[in-house]
Amino acid sequence: MENTKKSVRKKKSNFEKYNRFGYYFLIPFFVGFLLFTLYPMIYSISISFTSMNGWQSFSDATNVGLQNFITLLTSTPLFMKALGNSVMLWIFTFIPQVLLALILAAWWTNRKLNLKGSGFFKTVFYLPNMIMAASIAALFGGIFGYPTGLANLLLQNLHLINHPFNFFQSVWGTRGIVIFIQFWMWYGQTSIVYIAGITSIDEGLFEAARIDGASDGQIFRRITLPLLRPIVLYTFVTSFIGGLQVFDIPFIMTQGGPQNGVYTLSIFIYNQAFAYRNYGLASAASVLLLIISAVVSILMFRGFRERVNIGGEE
Repeated sequence: MENTKKSVRKKKSNFEKYNRFGYYFLIPFFVGFLLFTLYPMIYSISISFTSMNGWQSFSDATNVGLQNFITLLTSTPLFMKALGNSVMLWIFTFIPQVLLALILAAWWTNRKLNLKGSGFFKTVFYLPNMIMAASIAALFGGIFGYPTGLANLLLQNLHLINHPFNFFQSVWGTRGIVIFIQFWMWYGQTSIVYIAGITSIDEGLFEAARIDGASDGQIFRRITLPLLRPIVLYTFVTSFIGGLQVFDIPFIMTQGGPQNGVYTLSIFIYNQAFAYRNYGLASAASVLLLIISAVVSILMFRGFRERVNIGGEE
């Protein structure tokens, strides 16, 4: 008995000894996080309360308190337009993205349909997300180019238009292209996330519903969607944060034009920091972007929790 206890203690000691090595492997992550995430974040927040600009150092900048934030919210119409554009582009991207992702996820997880080649199609759906945004922007810039882009040639050959149409001189033409690209790049990832969520639901629930005579539509509405709600919330929050930060596609294509139609928050921050070297205002805009993202995320999580509690009481 005593030998057994000694053996157990020895194994436990060895386990704790080797378990320490896990912490050593975490050191590079924490070092990288401190140097490249936490420190720049704190430094940016500090700059947002100063008048730092040009080649001025932080120590030489004047502390202006909340003046940068007041300026952005009250006397900088371009900031409010950039915020409105970011939200608008995200809404028109997210709604069709989620709807198509739910439809695809329902199809590929339906036992009745038993569709073949799911692995191949999942790869095809996800492929646009693996291509660099700069490459996609250049590709679509050529497709919708004026006057001899592929889209113009096709529309003229189909006799839908008589003269070439300059998509990038049209506000809604440019917005439509940006919205489509964002949708096309991300619907595949959202579909795969939903497929993973649906396959994690207990199959016995679906079988019981089918035995009771429920249709596929009823099963999807009454079982799949309610149990998939946390994953939908996750995609909502991450998509919203990503939507507020969209930069590369509209910037590479038209730098936010025409008429600032796709001028986003990230483009505003970039121009303030690197074109005008107004670091205080750029940092204040970054902090506001962080606050908006955090507030919306918290509201979404609280709203979801309240709906779940109400559903539980019912």
